[in-house]
Amino acid sequence: MLSLRDLADLVTKKLQKDLFVGAELYGKKDDGLYPCRVLKIVENGVGKMQYEVALLGENKKITENAILHGEDLVWKKTPFNRKILKSFIRESTCRSIPWVLHEKLAQKHGISTDLPEELRSKFFLQGGQLVNRTKKRKNENRNNVGEANGESGKSKRNKGETGKPDASKEENNQPEDEPVKYPIDDLLVKPGPDDPLFTDRPSPSRDFNVPMDCIGDLLMVWDFCSSFSRVLNLWPFSLEDFENAICHKDSNLVLIVETHSALLRVLIKDDGEYSLALQNKKRKSKISLITWTEYVCDFLEMINVTELCSCMTTIKRGHYGLLDANAKLGILRELICHALETDLIRGKLDDLIEQRRALGATVRGEALEYARKKREEKEQLKGESNGLVVKENSMESTGSNPHMAENGEENGDMVEEVISSRQSNGFVNRKQLNGQSKKGEKQKLDPKVEAENITNSNEKEAQKQLTGEKKEDQEKKSKEKREQRKEYFKREMEKRSIRTNPLGKDRDYNRYWWFRRDGRIFVESSDSKQWGYYCAKEEVDALMSSLNPKGERERALQQQLEKFYPRISLELQKRSKDLAQKIALEEAVLRRSTRVRAPPRENPANAFLKYVNKWKED
Repeated sequence: MLSLRDLADLVTKKLQKDLFVGAELYGKKDDGLYPCRVLKIVENGVGKMQYEVALLGENKKITENAILHGEDLVWKKTPFNRKILKSFIRESTCRSIPWVLHEKLAQKHGISTDLPEELRSKFFLQGGQLVNRTKKRKNENRNNVGEANGESGKSKRNKGETGKPDASKEENNQPEDEPVKYPIDDLLVKPGPDDPLFTDRPSPSRDFNVPMDCIGDLLMVWDFCSSFSRVLNLWPFSLEDFENAICHKDSNLVLIVETHSALLRVLIKDDGEYSLALQNKKRKSKISLITWTEYVCDFLEMINVTELCSCMTTIKRGHYGLLDANAKLGILRELICHALETDLIRGKLDDLIEQRRALGATVRGEALEYARKKREEKEQLKGESNGLVVKENSMESTGSNPHMAENGEENGDMVEEVISSRQSNGFVNRKQLNGQSKKGEKQKLDPKVEAENITNSNEKEAQKQLTGEKKEDQEKKSKEKREQRKEYFKREMEKRSIRTNPLGKDRDYNRYWWFRRDGRIFVESSDSKQWGYYCAKEEVDALMSSLNPKGERERALQQQLEKFYPRISLELQKRSKDLAQKIALEEAVLRRSTRVRAPPRENPANAFLKYVNKWKED
C-alpha cells in the first residue's frame, strides 16, 4: 500500500512509459538526441512497442521519419506534474491506504470494485464500506473485556439495587456504541441532539442564456481567456458579455472575432502543425476581420473532429453567427486545448510556477527570521532576569542597608570605645554620651536617604513604564507590518494563479466554484449536467449556515467559504450595485420618447457590442 507521494510517482513513471500520437519528445539516433514527434505506434509482435517519429529541425520542420524503440525516446516535459496528479488522486478517491475509488467514478469507467487478492486477508467490504479486519477484532476484544468488567461493576450494583441483573444487556447482548469521532463521510452523518439549527439550503439561480450542457465549456473558455489575457494580447471581458456574445447571431462580432484571432495567433507563433498547414495553403500570418473564418476552417480541417467539421460549410458561407452555442464553444474549447500545448503558454506556466516558488521561499524566510528574532529576545530577557537575581543575592549577602560602608567606621569606633571603657572606667560616661549623639545623627540622616530612595525608585518605574510603552508600540507596528506583508503575498500569489480549483463539495458531491473576476458562486452537480449560481450575499450566508461540519466534505467547503468570505461578499455587493445601475439605465432608456430612442449600443445589456481589444497586436 503506497502513500500519496509514492502513488503519484508511480503514475508519473507509468505515464512517461506510455507514449501517444502527437507527443513531442527527444529521440536517440546516431549517438545524438533530436527533437521529434510521435506519428504512429507500431507493434512488432514480440511484445515491444516501436514508434514511428518525425525528427524536427529548426522551426519544428520535419526533416525525416524514423522508427525508434521506447527506450530511445525521452520526454521533453512530463505530461503531468506531481502536484496535479496528487490533486486528481484526492478528488477521485474516497479513502487512502488502501486507495478506494468513488463508486460512481468506478462505474462510469467500468473499473471493478472487487478487492484484490493481496488485500482480502486484511480488509473486507461491509455495507459498501471498506473495513479493516484487525481493527474490528481489536474493537470486539475491547468490547468483550468491557462487558466482563461491567459484570463486576455496573451489574453488581444493579443486583444490589433491584435484586436482579441488568436485563436489558442480557436480552440485547450488544456492546455499547463507541462515540463517533468527527468529521466522517457526509453520507454517514446522522442528526444529533447537540446539532445547531441548520438553515434550508437556498436553491441556486439557473437563468443562463446558453443551454445547460454548455455552462462548463463557457466558464472554462472565459476563465482561460481572463487568466492569460496578457499573453494572448486580449483585453479582458466580463462573463455576462461573453455569454451574450456567444448567443448573438452577428457573424462578425468584435468580441468573438478577437477571441478566435488571439488563440489562432498563439498556434501560428508556435510553428507547429497548424503553422505548417497554413504554410502549405500559403496563408498570410495576419488575421483580419474579413479572413478570420478561413483560419478557423483550416484549424477544423487539421483537428478533423466530426461534430465540428460539419459546421465548416456554415462558417465558409459567412454565417458563423447562426451556429448554436454548443458548436461555438466546442471550437473555442479545441483551440484552447491546442494552445495549452504551445511553448508560449507552457513557458508562461513555468514562469508562474517559479514566481510562486520564489514568493513561497520569501514567506518562509521572513517567518524563520521573525522566529529567530523572537528566540533571541527571549534568551536576552532570560539572561537579564538571571543577572538581576544574582545582583539581589549579592545585595542580601552584604546587608540590606546600602549605607553600610559609611557606618562601618562608626561601628568600629564604638567597638574600640567599649574595649577602652572596660580598661578604664573613668571615661565611661563620656563614651556613652558620644554614642548617643552619633545615634541621633544617624536617625537624622535616615529620612534624607529614604527620600532619595523613593525618588530613585519613582524615576526607575517611570523609565520602565516608558520602555514598556515603547515596546508595545514597536510590537504593534511590527504586527501591522507583518499582516500587511501577508496580505501582499496573498495578492501576489493570486495574481500568479495557475488554475481555478473548486472551493469544495457538499454531501451530495456537488462542486462549488468561485471565480474572483466574476464574484458569483457557481454550483455544479455531481454528474456535471446541472449548473446554478448564487449572486447575493444573503444566499451565501444561508449556504454557509446549511453546511454540517460533522461531514468531511462540508467541513472543508465551509472552511474555504470562511477563508474567502470577505472577498466574496465584497464582490457580490459590488455586483449588486452595478446590477442596480444597469436596471436604472435600462428603465431610463425605456422611458425615452420613441422619436429620440437611444441606439442599441447605449443599452447596458448590449455592452458586449461596444467591446474593443485595447491590447491587440499591430
